[in-house]
Formats: sequence, structure tokens, C-alpha cells
Amino acid sequence: MNQRPGNQLFDAYFTARDMREVFCDQGRVQAMLDVEAALARAQARVGLIPHTAVAPIEAACQAGFYDFAALGEAIATAGNSAIPLVKALGKHIAASDAEAERYVHLGATSQDVMDTGLVLQLRQALVLIERDLAQLGETLATQALRYVATPLAGRTWLQHATPVTLGMKIAGWLGAVSRSRQRLQELKPRLLVLQFGGASGTLAALGDQAMPIAEALAGELQLTLPEQPWHTQRDRLVEFGSVLGLIAGSLGKLGRDISLLMQTEAGEVFEPSAPGKGGSSTMPHKRNPVGAAVLIGAATRVPGLLSTLFSAMPQEHERSLGLWHAEWETLPEICCLVSGSLKQALLVADALEVDAERMARNLDLTQGLVLAEAVSIVLAQRVGRDTAHHLLEQCCKRAVAQQRHLRAVLGEEPHVTAQLSAAELDRLMDPANYLGQAHTWVERAVAEHSALTA
Repeated sequence: MNQRPGNQLFDAYFTARDMREVFCDQGRVQAMLDVEAALARAQARVGLIPHTAVAPIEAACQAGFYDFAALGEAIATAGNSAIPLVKALGKHIAASDAEAERYVHLGATSQDVMDTGLVLQLRQALVLIERDLAQLGETLATQALRYVATPLAGRTWLQHATPVTLGMKIAGWLGAVSRSRQRLQELKPRLLVLQFGGASGTLAALGDQAMPIAEALAGELQLTLPEQPWHTQRDRLVEFGSVLGLIAGSLGKLGRDISLLMQTEAGEVFEPSAPGKGGSSTMPHKRNPVGAAVLIGAATRVPGLLSTLFSAMPQEHERSLGLWHAEWETLPEICCLVSGSLKQALLVADALEVDAERMARNLDLTQGLVLAEAVSIVLAQRVGRDTAHHLLEQCCKRAVAQQRHLRAVLGEEPHVTAQLSAAELDRLMDPANYLGQAHTWVERAVAEHSALTA
């Protein structure tokens, strides 16, 4: 077997190895050969071809028998990968059984073999993606519960807002993972279907045996027989690509959050360290978020690839010119990018390094200003909303101008102390007492994950 040389330098960084194996030359060719072998079995079951032809055809349907470099050269002339593969398959069979060679690829068209082969590959890809999503969900659920009560500054518009908890932030990542798992389950019946229509989608070449053969072929491949062939109806594939795009974006959000929390000025949460990980070629002190970079990179690249799938949807009549061709490398590349993103997300989430003391210090960077809302809400119930808001606004400005802690300024403001005791102010100015429903959100996200896993 001769594989064409490829771009290997970045594969280990951006793509999981098991996903690349699904979509390498061997994986593509073997999937198409699996379709040819199943077609022979189905046609023998129905009686269209003799049973004696099945074994020679099946024996030849091994990707290792074929020269991928030669196939690649032939594709440039043939216009697709099935035509030269079927020719090579026929020659291989004819060398040992000329009679069996007559029954290869009977009644099928190139796109039947390529599309159904792709569906077989996507089924393998789904297994890998669902496995990693489930594992990531379990890891995030564990981490969310571990840090359910660990306060850190909420950040809106990249500025300190009110306190949240690290567990709540992680639960947000978990919820997105759970929704993607649900979406994948929901689309399977639409995606995992046979493509079998012959020249123009009518299966006319198979006469009255067309439907029995189609049903038998679907059974052989453990795929659903759709209401009709879908040669130029590409919504199934685009739907799957869209869900992968959502996964990439959700993981990109996780990576973006981690990278921001790792910034020197924050220093609150870090990717797990390892020898040689995240270093700089010139700066010995650097610890770069190399895992987050993959997550953000995939989230940046996948939308452009997904736009290609959408652009390729208005395909002409019963067989497309160019638009179908635009899909061939696009959806596999999306699968590979998402697989790499999931691999890095698992590494990052499994061993997060958390500096809770730094979080507490950062929460106090504004000297209590992040808890102004907590005081204002209680004070509003006693003096009115507008009055309370104006009063707290003036106290905040005074605290900033005087470079003093808001608690000290509030303790000296008669309009505040007339309504709130020192003990009340102390309680209101403690971040741990202003976390709202953070604990509830974590519990709900973990419960949703558990329901999917049960």
C-alpha cells in the first residue's frame, strides 16, 4: 500500500489520530469497498447475481490491495474516486474469477458508492465524537461540583462585574456539551441513511428488483433506507456539519475563557502543566495556553468550512457539477478539527490548575466595587431604587477618587449607616454571600448530564 505524502506537521496538534484514521486514504477507500461488498451480498440475497460471485468480490474489497497514489492520479481524469476504484476492483477480481467480475457495481453509480461510503465513515466519526463528548461532560461535571462554591469575579465586557463561581462557569461549558450530545442523537436517523439511486436516482437498471435490493443493501450496511435517493439533496450532511460547528464553537468558548483566566493579569485558572508544554523559544518564563489555542483555532476555522457546505447545497438537477466535489474534503476536515479540539479539551479539563487565593485577591482588586449592587439592592428596599442607586454611585466614585475600600466609605456615609448596620454591611460586602443561584445552576447542569449518561 502506497499512501501519498501529506501534511503531517500539524496533524497531531489539530486532529485526533483515531479520527484521521477514519478519513485517511485507507479509510476512504475501505468505506467504498465495504459498500461494493455489501452490494454484492444484497444482490445475491435477492437473486440478481449468483451466490458464487460474492466471495471473490468480498475477498477483493480490501483497501490494502490498491495503490492510493495511482488512484489519486486516476481521479484527476475520472472526476471522482469511485470510477478508478471500481475499475481496479474489477481487474483484481478478474485475475482470479472472470465470472465474478461481471457482477461488480451492478446497477449502482459512482455517487452511490462515495456517498454511502462517506456515511459509513461518518458513523465511525460519530462514535468517536460522542465518546469524547461524554467523557468531557463527565469531567466537566466533576469539576463543576468541585468548584461549585469557589468565588471569582464575573466579567462582562471584559470588566469585573458581580461575583460568580468557577463551578458555575464550568457548568456553562457542560451545558453546551450536553446540548451537542442531544443534537447528535436527534440527527442520527436523518444522517445514517443509504444512498442508492443509480444513474439518475430511479434505479431503473435494476428493474423490479430495485427496491428489494435497496432494502437488502441497507440491511447489510445497517443503515436506514430513506424515502428516496439524495444525490443533490445535501441537507443531511450540512445538518451534521452544522452540529459539528456548534461543538467547535462551544469548545472555542471554553478555550477562550481558559486563555483569559491564564493571562498574567488574572492568573486564576491554568491548563495542566507538563514538561515542554506551552514554552517559548526565547522566553524561559512563558507558559502559553497551547490547548486553548487548538480550541480557538478550530472554532475559527470550522465556520469557513461550514460555509462551503451551505454554499454547495443548491446542486443542479440529479447530479451536481462542482458543488458535490466541494464537499469531499470539507466535511472530513470539519470532523478532524472537532476531534482535535475535543482531544485538547479533555486534556485541559481533566487537570485544571486553580488558584482560589488569586481569585479572591482579584475579586478585591476594585476594593469592594463589585459588591455595590448587593448593597444597592438591599438599600433600595428601604429608601427606594433611584435614591439607593444614586447614593451607591456617589459612594463608589468617592472610593475610587480616594483610593479606599467601598466598605470603609459606606461605613462613613450617614445615609447608608442609618439603614444598614455594620454587621449587615460586612455580610453584603462578602462575595460568598452574593452568589445567587450559582449552586443551583451547577446542580441542574450536572443533572442534565447525568440524565444523558444514564
